[in-house]
Amino acid sequence: MRKPHRPDRRLPRSHHERPRRDETPKPRRTEALRVAGLAAVSALFQQAPERVERLFFLPDMGRAVGRFCQALGRAHKPYRQVDAEELGRIAATAMHGGVVALAKPRPVIAFDPAEAATWASTVPLLVVLDGIGNPHNLGAIARTAAFLGIDRLVISDDPAQAGPSDAAYRVAEGGLEFVQIFRASALPMALQQLKPAYRVVGTALGRGRKPEALPRDRPIALVLGNEERGLSTQTLHACDEIVTIPGSGWVQSLNVAATAAILMHALRAR
Repeated sequence: MRKPHRPDRRLPRSHHERPRRDETPKPRRTEALRVAGLAAVSALFQQAPERVERLFFLPDMGRAVGRFCQALGRAHKPYRQVDAEELGRIAATAMHGGVVALAKPRPVIAFDPAEAATWASTVPLLVVLDGIGNPHNLGAIARTAAFLGIDRLVISDDPAQAGPSDAAYRVAEGGLEFVQIFRASALPMALQQLKPAYRVVGTALGRGRKPEALPRDRPIALVLGNEERGLSTQTLHACDEIVTIPGSGWVQSLNVAATAAILMHALRAR
């Protein structure tokens, strides 16, 4: 007697078959940014309230965040009062300042040197970070930039380079809502392309001009290097000038965020 035919289970499924539940493609979700602290949350609601997805706050912050809750209510988005333990879990840090917003990240824009060259008449100081690895330093630099009215910041594609993150937003105290981040690929080449419009000035210990001695013929692109190794050799070669902050000699150097603050203030005021 002839055996009934059984389909070979090794064969590919027919396109009519429904995939098993665990094989159903899942849409990729963008991880929410945790924006902590009243200053940072206030700036977020001021600049881009549509990015906020949820809000959590301690009981004693109710009055301070009332207008944010009203805005979320109108947008049919949730907000909730929680205790300190739960807020710490949500923020993933005890340094949350009593309020945390979960928000869609602000996009980082690809840096186009040709477009940046057209900024020269309105952006006299362009700050560029080459491998700054600590997100706290990125946040502190963004905070200083926002304080001084510098609204663009270029970061490199160095694997060590910190990008916008929970920690950077917390330290920036709202500055990252006012400062647009651009990411440059092949930074030394991008700096070379900037040169017709900008004087490219790198920073290094004890081997450059004082800020006040820099030529004033062009706007400046100020390049700051990694906390440990400084500017890469290729980036140094792309610079027109090197600038150094003179000190007492009692300590070797400044934190890169402090260096950035001093030079941004000095060069912006030129």
